Amino acid sequence: MPDILKDYFAALERLKRGKPDNVPPGTRITNDSVSLEAGRKKGTIKKSRPIFSDLIEAIDAAAKVETKPRDEMRERLDVAKAETARHRVLWEEALAREVSLVKQLWDEREAWAKERVALTGDKVTPIRRPRGTQVNETP
Repeated sequence: MPDILKDYFAALERLKRGKPDNVPPGTRITNDSVSLEAGRKKGTIKKSRPIFSDLIEAIDAAAKVETKPRDEMRERLDVAKAETARHRVLWEEALAREVSLVKQLWDEREAWAKERVALTGDKVTPIRRPRGTQVNETP
């Protein structure tokens, strides 16, 4: 096996393990990502070159195996999104209850204020003086 192919296969193994040196972790396994991980330019692995046929087959096999963990991650993400949506609905329902109770309290306070005015009316003079006022007593 030529030295060039050894570099590519070593890069493929690093990508399979999830510990790449030259590309970000979690990068999908493709011909271009293997090229970049091997320290070469993008597009250096071509199907038209017979020397790369074994490497391309290995990359395709690794890419098929890699799709399973991505599906699991997608499922976990979907579950987390559904749980987030459920909590948001619960939160909005709680806010609606709070607003309803505040409105009810406001309406009751207004009704009580109207009743108090109706009971006391403007005809009643308060007997008590407001605090802080003095009465001038003359002996």
